Amino acid sequence: MDQLKQQIRIGSWVLVAALFLASVWFIQSISRMDRMAGLDQTITVSGTGSVFSSPDIAIADLAVSVEDTTAKKAQDEAGKKSKAVVDYLKSAGVDEKDIRTSGYQIYPQYDYLNGRSTIRGYQVTQSLEVKIRDLEKANNILDGVVGAGINQVGNVRFDVDEPEKLQAEAREKAIADAKKKADELKDQLGVRLGRIVTFSENINGGIIPMMYAKDSGMGGGASTGALPAGQNEIVANVTITYQIR
Repeated sequence: MDQLKQQIRIGSWVLVAALFLASVWFIQSISRMDRMAGLDQTITVSGTGSVFSSPDIAIADLAVSVEDTTAKKAQDEAGKKSKAVVDYLKSAGVDEKDIRTSGYQIYPQYDYLNGRSTIRGYQVTQSLEVKIRDLEKANNILDGVVGAGINQVGNVRFDVDEPEKLQAEAREKAIADAKKKADELKDQLGVRLGRIVTFSENINGGIIPMMYAKDSGMGGGASTGALPAGQNEIVANVTITYQIR
């Protein structure tokens, strides 16, 4: 008899524990469903912010190209001219850290006669990327590198040295624009906004590259005059999704 009572008591405890666990699971499930339902009830707004800034650096792509009968002679001559160019740039106030080699190529040069090709020599091209921080000197420096040995000038592009600051400012304006729209929209719809569910951004903008050339080719002639730098515009677009409460 006592054993039967003990079994009934244990069974009751097990049943109570099972009911308790079931109720906890049920409450948690309802809570999860409410949260999921809340995520379905959202408002998405977008905002745009832009910042204008005058460029503070010019970046020029330069190259020395030399052809000679052997690769060694061409390399030596290209190295000599490149050193002269670097020396000139330093004397013009360009910091050594703003001068870097961006490319180095060696190509055989052929003559074609009666359907046959023979190597007449080798062409060596050493490319430099130069950052000019004093924009007022940019035009004179580009004239000077030609006299120092540069025979190929690519494009000259204008930019800002620390674009991250402009990007952060544009982003801040875009977020403020999106928040303003969200406040207006919630009042019009008669709802309250909860936490931010998603956020995305897209930041772009920059200077249109300006081309530089000599009037009479790279060997001489008058320069094109002052280089217009224009203005740099950084545009940020953001999208924010709010939960509706």
